Amino acid sequence: MILKIFLTLIMLFWNSSCTKTIEDPYTWKPIKVTASAYNSLAYQTNDNPHITAFGDSLIPGLKYIAVSKDLLKLGLKHNTPVKIEGLEGIYLVKDKMHSRWVNKIDIYMGIDVQAAKNWGRQKVEIQYGVLKVEDDALVDHE
Repeated sequence: MILKIFLTLIMLFWNSSCTKTIEDPYTWKPIKVTASAYNSLAYQTNDNPHITAFGDSLIPGLKYIAVSKDLLKLGLKHNTPVKIEGLEGIYLVKDKMHSRWVNKIDIYMGIDVQAAKNWGRQKVEIQYGVLKVEDDALVDHE
């Protein structure tokens, strides 16, 4: 009986010490933007609609966005993770838009033109991730 209690206590202690909480490596910064949607079709982009301005290949079904160039300067650079109000999951910045656009994102919707039309154009809040290490380095140098 004492052995069972002892083993149970050891198992409880071992189990609680093995449980680790994974800390989010990002600081999430909110910003309001205009969000529209696009597809990888030649008539919407150019003659090579599956290649982004960063040189990445667009793959239907993956969560990508394009950002206006002013947002690049705020920290929404290539491969930055982004949460979009009203949509699930995390999107990655994989494309950049023409310089005529300001404070705007374009959500990649593969070849589903109807989904892009249904989204339309909306004002939404997004949150973009800045690595905490980068955040700390910026604070140290200011």
